[in-house]
Amino acid sequence: MDALDAKYPFFAAAREAVADAAVSLPELVAADAPAVERGRERVERALLDGTVESESGAFPEESAHDVQAELLSYPVARILVSLLDSEPAIEKYAAAEAATAIDRIREDLAADDELRSVSTPTVGLDDVLAEFDLDDAVRPESPRGGPAAGAGDVGTGAPGVEAPGRAPAHYWIDVGPYLRLTSPSWGESWRLVNRALADGAVRVSRDELLDAIEAAVEDRVREGLPFELAAGEGIAAELEAGVADLKRLLSERSYAGPVDVVAPELFPPCMTNLIEKAERDADLAPPESFALMAFLVGIGMSPDEVVAFCADTSLDAEGIRYQTEYLADDRGTQYPPPTCETLANYGICHNEEDHMQVAADPLAYYEKRVADAEEITDWRDREGGEDGGSDRGDREGNGVKRDAGEIADADGTE
Repeated sequence: MDALDAKYPFFAAAREAVADAAVSLPELVAADAPAVERGRERVERALLDGTVESESGAFPEESAHDVQAELLSYPVARILVSLLDSEPAIEKYAAAEAATAIDRIREDLAADDELRSVSTPTVGLDDVLAEFDLDDAVRPESPRGGPAAGAGDVGTGAPGVEAPGRAPAHYWIDVGPYLRLTSPSWGESWRLVNRALADGAVRVSRDELLDAIEAAVEDRVREGLPFELAAGEGIAAELEAGVADLKRLLSERSYAGPVDVVAPELFPPCMTNLIEKAERDADLAPPESFALMAFLVGIGMSPDEVVAFCADTSLDAEGIRYQTEYLADDRGTQYPPPTCETLANYGICHNEEDHMQVAADPLAYYEKRVADAEEITDWRDREGGEDGGSDRGDREGNGVKRDAGEIADADGTE
C-alpha cells in the first residue's frame, strides 16, 4: 500500500491493498491501533465539519506505518458510522468523504507534472474517470464545439483539441451518466432542458464535470452502508465507547423546524456564554463552535445572518459561512444542536437556574421562552441587524415588535 491508496481509500487499488495486507480489523480494534483513533476522528470531522481531513492538516507521506494507519482508518470509519445506526449520519459521512476527495483531485489536477514530487503521488483526470467507468462516457470538446471523436487523455488534452499540457475547458458526458450523477436540485442550470445536447451527450464545464465525479465518489462511499453488525458482540463491542462518544456529540433527536425568530435576550445560558466568549475575542473549541452554529441555524438564521450576527466576535466569517451552509443543507440530513446533557459533557452547559428541568436541549428551551414572552423584538428587524451590528447595544435596541404567541402558533410550538 502507498500514499495514493491512503489518499483515495475508496479506489479499487486501495481495497486490493487492504486485502493484500491481510490485516485483521477486529485485532486492530482490540489493540486500539492508531487507525482506530483516526477512524473515529474521520467520522467526527465528517459529521461536524464536512471533511475527513485530519485535524492536524498533515497527510502522511513519509512513513509507511502512518500511511497504513490512514488507509485502514477508512474501513474503521465505515464500521463506526454503521454502528451509529443513523441514515443522516451515513449521508453526511459519505458527502464528507466525497468533498475531501474532490478537493484532493482538484489539487492533483492543478499540479504541474514537472514539479510533482515522487513522494507525493497524484492522479490524472483520465485515471479518475476510468476508476468510475466514465472513461468512455466523457470526451473533451473538439475545436468545433462538439464532442471529440475519441476520449484521448482528457486530463491533459486530446490531439487536435487542446495544446499539450492544457486541460480542456469543456467536456461532453453521455446523457445516461449525466442523469445518474447530477440532480436538478443542484439548480436550474443542471436541468437537462437547459443544457446543450449533441450526439447523446451533455456539455459541461470542467468544474461541472468534477461536481459529477464528486457525486460518483459519494455513491461509491455510500454503497454497502450500513454494515450488519451485531450490537455488543465482536468488533461492535470493541468500538462501543467510540460510538457512544459520537452519539453524545451528535445527540440526534426529532426536530420539527426552526422557531424563525432571533431574540438574543431569550437565548439559553449556554449559547449566551458562547457568544460572550467569542465577543471577548477568545477562540471557540470545535464542539463549542458546532453547538453555537447549529443553534443559530436551528432557530432559522441564514448563513448571511449568522455572519452579520457574529461580525464583532473571534469567529471567522468564512468559517461561519462554511459551517452554517453545511448545517443548513437542503438534503434533510442536518443535525440539530446537541442536548444539554451532551453540552454538559463538553463543559459547555452548566445547568444554570436548573434549566434542564425546563427543556432537554437548547432549542426546546429557546422555543419555550419565545412562547412564554409577551413581546419580542426580532434582531433582524432592529437597526443594524442585517448589517453586522452584533454588539450588545444593537441586539437590545428598539425595533418592530412581534407577538410571541403568533410566532409559536405558526411554528407549531406549544
